[in-house]
Amino acid sequence: MLAVIGLDIAKRCFQLHSVDPETGEITKLKLKRAEMVPFFSNRQPSVVAMEACGSSHHWARQLRALGHEVRLIATKFVKPFVKGNKNDAADARAIWEAAQRPEMRFVPVKTEAQQAILALHTMRDGLVKARTAQLHQLRAVFYELGFALPEGRHWCVKRLPEAFASLENKIPAMAIEAMRDQYQLIVQLSERVDAIERKLEAFKRSDERCERLLQIPGVGLLTATSIVASVGDAEEFSSGREFAAWLGVVPRHSGTGGRVRILGMSKQGNSYLRTML
Repeated sequence: MLAVIGLDIAKRCFQLHSVDPETGEITKLKLKRAEMVPFFSNRQPSVVAMEACGSSHHWARQLRALGHEVRLIATKFVKPFVKGNKNDAADARAIWEAAQRPEMRFVPVKTEAQQAILALHTMRDGLVKARTAQLHQLRAVFYELGFALPEGRHWCVKRLPEAFASLENKIPAMAIEAMRDQYQLIVQLSERVDAIERKLEAFKRSDERCERLLQIPGVGLLTATSIVASVGDAEEFSSGREFAAWLGVVPRHSGTGGRVRILGMSKQGNSYLRTML
């Protein structure tokens, strides 16, 4: 029987909790980042459980390479097992307990390629939000000065030359120059968004799963690449409904006394992927 290790990870300090399956001896140990690989290299193969949080997929790959079985658990499933005050030792013990529940669901370990594609999506999403904010700010300035720009990025940008011309000799030149600089920033953000989409296009052409997803009506470049990067192996789901439940696009329900009420969408899981769909 493999020993189970609960591991609470952070940037520099790592808390470990385990119980020897033969003697019942409890081990509580704090490791530094540099001590992680040497420590697990010298241990017999074990079941190492961690919360699915920042850098957990990196450490999961590292520990798998050392011969250990890795189980990643969603944070919301660990929280009920935390007893007393929250600290690293209590978290590690809660992870250790949660990993041994018979019906516990685990998070698949992502590859470096999956995380890289998701990073592109995150960067693109941030650039789009920044571009939208800059455009709204510019639209508000023109509105205050009596020029109403149309809604929609395409039509708004198309009317900007006319809007700038209408302000000539009406407001100080330094204000117009600052507004033109902001317009150039919007152009630059659009160019960066396009550059990331070209990278995603290259990934799409190299991955057969993306090509298959694109055959579904309504699924485009962003949706296909984000699904492939987020899910990885679709065999993790037993059915399409289970995938829908993982996305949070199925109704919540609440029941008591034999009566079940159907509520709105659960909205659990990956909000970005749910937005794409």
